[in-house]
Amino acid sequence: MFRLIMFLMVLLPNIATAQTSLRLTGLSGELEDNVKLYLDRYTPDEISTALRFQSRLEDDISTALQALGYYHSTVSIELQNSGKNSRLLIQVDAGEPTLINKANILINGEAQNDSDFLALLKQAPQVGQTVHHGRYDSFKKALTNLALRKGYFEANFSLARLEVAPALKQAFVQLTFDSGPRYRFGPVRFQGNQIEDVRLQSLVPFKVGDPYLATQLGELNQAIANTSWFSSILVTGNTDKVTEHILPVDVELAPRKRNSIETGIGFSDDVGARLKLNWLKPWLNQRGHSLDSKLALSGAEQSIQAAYKLPLESVATDFWQLQYGLRNRDYQDTLSKESNLALERHWLLSNDWYRTASLRWLYEDYTQADQQDTSSLIIPGMSFSRSRQTGSGMPTRADRLLFGVEVSDSSWGSDASFVRLRGRAGYITTFANNHRFVGRLDAGAVLMEDIDNLPPSIRFFAGGDNNLRGYAYESVSPLNDEGELIGGRYMTTASLEYQYRVKGNWWLAGFTDYGSAWTDTPDWKLGVGFGVRWASPVGAVRIDLAWGLDAVDSPFQLHFSLGPEL
Repeated sequence: MFRLIMFLMVLLPNIATAQTSLRLTGLSGELEDNVKLYLDRYTPDEISTALRFQSRLEDDISTALQALGYYHSTVSIELQNSGKNSRLLIQVDAGEPTLINKANILINGEAQNDSDFLALLKQAPQVGQTVHHGRYDSFKKALTNLALRKGYFEANFSLARLEVAPALKQAFVQLTFDSGPRYRFGPVRFQGNQIEDVRLQSLVPFKVGDPYLATQLGELNQAIANTSWFSSILVTGNTDKVTEHILPVDVELAPRKRNSIETGIGFSDDVGARLKLNWLKPWLNQRGHSLDSKLALSGAEQSIQAAYKLPLESVATDFWQLQYGLRNRDYQDTLSKESNLALERHWLLSNDWYRTASLRWLYEDYTQADQQDTSSLIIPGMSFSRSRQTGSGMPTRADRLLFGVEVSDSSWGSDASFVRLRGRAGYITTFANNHRFVGRLDAGAVLMEDIDNLPPSIRFFAGGDNNLRGYAYESVSPLNDEGELIGGRYMTTASLEYQYRVKGNWWLAGFTDYGSAWTDTPDWKLGVGFGVRWASPVGAVRIDLAWGLDAVDSPFQLHFSLGPEL
């Protein structure tokens, strides 16, 4: 008895670890993929060499092939043993496909002349194609979804039949889609709003009586969200009050809190820690006026700015903005106190570009290298900008463009006459979900006036974590005879960065920056480095270690920042 017990103790573990695997041959492409989907449903415990399981296997494979139009398949299964493991070798011959012999597909109702439905008919099952049950169902679903998106709410299939005659290797499709009438937009009613109704109505992208389109409800939702006036938005069609196929729209709103505070931090070797504090009052009154205040502190620079925004009747596209700011800089060879007062008019153009006309007064008391002076400038300007992105935090795709020109002339009371040009471009793209590229280009020029007659804020400097990493903040510029920074007439910097997702929201980055600020001849500087990125809920956190290959004093720079990459 003891020997029998010992024998079973040795035998049972071997029995428990014995496994049966499956190997599929004879198929490729979509046929192989669909059969494997059926086979993947089996758990390891279900797979066995039993004849009952093999019969089930044959039935499932036949069903998987029939779904793709192959009703004459043959399946042969061979048992292969290798020690304690066994394998079922499954050889499949799909056979000849079953083809569509007749396809009668009709659209009745108002949609029969709708261009979107006519375009969708090109995807319908066609005579001579292999019958494909999945594509047949997808086409029916596409018709239904399109009808819902375009307001054919009474649409239905009066006839939907797919018949297969395996013996004849033929299939017959009969579809009749009755769209019924197309609904139209009714009046829009806002509820729970603290902003006057006339301003909210200007956000509505359709008129009463326009044909219904679901995407326009999405546009309305987005336009309301862009105002930053509300904490929650719900846009729905009021089906209880439909009359003569006119659908009223209800918008339920909840006011946003009257105060919102955002913070940002950064660090670099040259200027140390940086702190940003934004205080936003998203709405001040029923007309939707708002106040945005910003405070930025670092060892090299301190600034405070307030902007009062006045939306016009078309609040989504037009507004005035009055700004006032103070800035103090004490870094390198620059000591400057400046005051800025600006009035801006903003328009959102039909091509999604923002056009901004501005008039600002700049007063600056400064010492730049060996030059000490004050400057009072009246500067009108015009700029065009556009920002687009997919995703938030670290977007998968984004681009940003900005072009601006400012002019100053002594004829209207300025201390200097010049034309200042500025342009920025940025692009982000993602490949295969884990590979990300970020490119930036920044350029500027000052024309007409001698650079010595301009305050530091008008001149150009390069260097720092925003345009030329590996070099100290604003340390790249022309020098005077004593080797002091004096700022340049021109500036160009470019950056290319590759990022690889390590895990989750963590990325590694490698980059190279190139650029210069100059007056006569550029002295190009090259920086390279690597870093870590974290896609935090409030934006990209970036830590970089950069080397300025043309730097003399500092072998490397450490940069830390939080915020948008473009």
